Amino acid sequence: MLQGKEFRRLLDKFLISPATQEARVQVELPDGSPIKFWDIVEISLLENRILGSKETHRLVLKVMEPRHVMGKIIKKL
Repeated sequence: MLQGKEFRRLLDKFLISPATQEARVQVELPDGSPIKFWDIVEISLLENRILGSKETHRLVLKVMEPRHVMGKIIKKL
């Protein structure tokens, strides 16, 4: 599980590169079928209603199927 502070730290590292600043943002779904990538269309901060929980809020990434398919992945950088 990734916390907001760690998410921010990782994003800051990535966003140093101009290539990353213009990169498409997607999520890989681990559903057991061939790899599927979905586009992130919205990020929301939601509050939990569970009293006494340490996790009172959550960041939710809303995704949708890509409108156009990208080419085959060459390598992971």
